[in-house]
Amino acid sequence: MPKRVDHDQRRRHIADALLRVAAAQGLHAAGFREVAAEAGVSVRLVQYYFETKEQLLLFGLRRVGEQFTERVQPRLASGVLPPAGRARIEFVLTATLPLDAESRSLYVLYNQYFALALTNPALAAQPYGSDPDALETWLVEQLRACQADGRLAPERDPVAEASIVLALTVGLGNAVLAGRRSTDDARRLLACHLDDRLGPQD
Repeated sequence: MPKRVDHDQRRRHIADALLRVAAAQGLHAAGFREVAAEAGVSVRLVQYYFETKEQLLLFGLRRVGEQFTERVQPRLASGVLPPAGRARIEFVLTATLPLDAESRSLYVLYNQYFALALTNPALAAQPYGSDPDALETWLVEQLRACQADGRLAPERDPVAEASIVLALTVGLGNAVLAGRRSTDDARRLLACHLDDRLGPQD
């Protein structure tokens, strides 16, 4: 009986190979031949699943988001963190920072896609543009819950506060990547900002 092929799994396998090549050498170096070699498959198979490099790049972008979710979801779903509030916010924002090998790779990849999207209309029109909005929407909901609990001052605008803390987080991440801030500095400065807005951790 012929072996049943999981095509979605095969696509993810190839896209993950693309991301590994891109993390090490840059998206510009991730051609079909390089991706096939990294994935351990033929170039023909890569072309079977992705007719163009653009299709492969778009699927790879989706995998960046999925890998981040896979990284944070187990802890968010474990019940260790409260369903809303300061601890949950700090955990998710800290997870976006390049603080270890895995998060650094995802951060570099996301920045590469950002740079490419500035000149590639197809990429700019993809979920890349809505992913940051999804994080900001989630953060606004969390901050409104903090406001209802008395942690965020009533005069503070949760929408503006979400934009501010996201801008801070991106700035810290870029500083860590450039070697201008240590990972400990990034954690500390993010925590200081959240202490100022929401009070210290319980």
